[in-house]
Amino acid sequence: MSTCRRFEGKVAIITAATKGIGLSIAERLGQEGASVVICSRNRKNVDEAVQYLNDKGISKAGGVVCHIANPKDQKNLVDYTISQYGRIDILVNNHGINPTFGHILGKNSFIVNYISDNRYPLFLDVDDKIWDKLFEVNVKAGWQMTKLVYPHMVKNGGGSIIFNASYSAYKNPPGIAAYAVTKTTLVGLTKALANELSKDNIRVNGIAPGIIKTKMSQMLWDGNGDEGERNLVAEHEIQLGRLGVPEDCAGAVAFLASSDANYITGEVIVIAGGIHARL
Repeated sequence: MSTCRRFEGKVAIITAATKGIGLSIAERLGQEGASVVICSRNRKNVDEAVQYLNDKGISKAGGVVCHIANPKDQKNLVDYTISQYGRIDILVNNHGINPTFGHILGKNSFIVNYISDNRYPLFLDVDDKIWDKLFEVNVKAGWQMTKLVYPHMVKNGGGSIIFNASYSAYKNPPGIAAYAVTKTTLVGLTKALANELSKDNIRVNGIAPGIIKTKMSQMLWDGNGDEGERNLVAEHEIQLGRLGVPEDCAGAVAFLASSDANYITGEVIVIAGGIHARL
């Protein structure tokens, strides 16, 4: 548990934050004094996550049901935050989807059929609807959320916006290339927004997690549970010799959102245990 109190009086929105990396970020910012607002498409998940944060001693925690690609839900999330806490200082665009695995073959068992003989679904086989959905959620929604919080941050005299990209933005691993392209786009978006918003003292940065042990990434690190199928992750590439955990990302986000990073904008920190990931 962090004993820093860098975010006293600050208010943070963390999207898709009822589990995994997002919840860990909310917990860390809350531990450091921030009021945190989380969201998810599922009411039960929202309520459970808020209760979890409360149980951790984070009393100023709220949650909203939000389909992050829905503009009305986005506005409701921002309006709720302002009505409850009066300001927005930090936005963590944590949301992201990767439906490609399950949709290319119509089921999640492609691991069995492809990994054993080192074949992968072809990048050009990705359905147009999946391609559009990936960009709608992974890229456009974060851009829209940034537009919504921008005037509130200007009113406060500045703020911090952080995107959750991925190490795949730099490596484009086989099997998740379409997802990876959206994350490469997020790196570009981060830099473009950093340039655009610097005049308003709004810093825009990103993180690029490697293989973090969450439900979303389970197909990458666990296959179907058989050791012979766990080769989507080249574990020898991880110099620190372990998979990441959500807390590894939360600490980096807390740093980027804090005054300790006041002279940092337009940067994306790779959090991948030493995996080589560069354009």
